[in-house]
Amino acid sequence: MRWISLSLLLLSIAVAVAGTHLASLYQKELLQPLALEEDQLFVVRPGQGFRQIIGEMQDRGWVGHPWLVEAHARYHDISGRLQAGEYRVPADITTAELLDKIARGAVVRHQVTIPEGWTAQQFFDAVQAHEALRAMAEPVDPEQLMAMLGRPEMHPEGWFLPDTYIFSRDTPAERIIRMAHEAMERALERAWEDRAGEHPLESPYELLILASIVEKETGQAAERDLVAGVFVNRLRRGMRLQTDPTLLYPLGPDVTRLTRAELQRDHPYNTYTRDGLPPTPIALPGQASIIAAARPAETDALFFVSRKDGTHQFSRTYAEHRAAVIKYQLNGDASRYGRR
Repeated sequence: MRWISLSLLLLSIAVAVAGTHLASLYQKELLQPLALEEDQLFVVRPGQGFRQIIGEMQDRGWVGHPWLVEAHARYHDISGRLQAGEYRVPADITTAELLDKIARGAVVRHQVTIPEGWTAQQFFDAVQAHEALRAMAEPVDPEQLMAMLGRPEMHPEGWFLPDTYIFSRDTPAERIIRMAHEAMERALERAWEDRAGEHPLESPYELLILASIVEKETGQAAERDLVAGVFVNRLRRGMRLQTDPTLLYPLGPDVTRLTRAELQRDHPYNTYTRDGLPPTPIALPGQASIIAAARPAETDALFFVSRKDGTHQFSRTYAEHRAAVIKYQLNGDASRYGRR
């Protein structure tokens, strides 16, 4: 009996020692910070199994005892819930916290910002070049993109809302394009429904065209509805819009000044030689410009000219406008108008 008691005692001691060792090992393996020199990124690829994922962690030196990590994951029911994606691994994270993060799918979020006033092509190029997006097949065909969006008959210009779009790595570039298009459709629909009474525009598309012109004419928030008001007044009176950005559009985003020859060259975007709106938008308008085009300021102004400081001088008559041009554009030199 003494030998049995002694054996049981020794067994109990061994179990206690093993338990203490296991608890210490578990604490070190799963509950102590990894103590990395800096934050790192860890990618779980689609189709990877749990042991492959843990194997990569072991290769990086984050895991010393894979069997213990697997036991932890199975006990907490997360071994089958690890999600593909890109994860940020803070220097002080524990293995248990990292597994939980992957099980929750707390992936790194990337973003692409589309500024107001860009062209659709600039938008396509930015999306195509983003390192975290899965690029479209080269070359990007705007007609195919519009067909994909259910608008095969439409010109792509204007149909994508400038904003910051958030996504995870390896998102298809087409998804961002669709998000921006659907956002523009919603913004345009809301603005059209809320447009001012007796608005001269006849469709949401015409509103999109006008909003794009407003976007290119001023970057001043306080001026947008006034600029829209001038163009609406001109449309109501049958006056030509005579806006330089429409002439610049066919020349490309790098051209910022017009020659006299360009002003006189007749084409569909020349609002000095053609009545009404140009055939398509000339840029991607932001929310504020869309709202301004839908609800323009009530103003008597028919003209405006740049003060060369980012703002404009608005005038009711051509005589007032001519005086403003002499003052702000010609440095007081009236010889252009036959005056000294």
